[in-house]
Amino acid sequence: MTVYLLCLILFLIGVYCILIKRNLIKIIIGLGIMEYGLFLFFVLVGYRMRGRAPILEPDQIIADMVDPLPQALVLTAIVIGLATTALLATLAMRLYEKYGTFDITQIRKLRG
Repeated sequence: MTVYLLCLILFLIGVYCILIKRNLIKIIIGLGIMEYGLFLFFVLVGYRMRGRAPILEPDQIIADMVDPLPQALVLTAIVIGLATTALLATLAMRLYEKYGTFDITQIRKLRG
């Protein structure tokens, strides 16, 4: 139960960074922290104590098999998260080239 609580804390740290911080780089890092908290939660949902890999031979039944679906979903989500992070970093670099700052309050004031 404490591991799930730690996932929630990690997720909330990411939400805090997104909502409170005004620097674009810190917002992007907060988004990454939030994603990794969610990924960890998904992997923990499919985990079983002393579970075995889901590799079956014909006519074999395994009762304590680990669920591979959350792991596959997390692998796909990591790739999507990487692409999103790269896109956000590119946008942040373009905004810095145009306005000379990463502060979103100053970027909103400039509007050029």
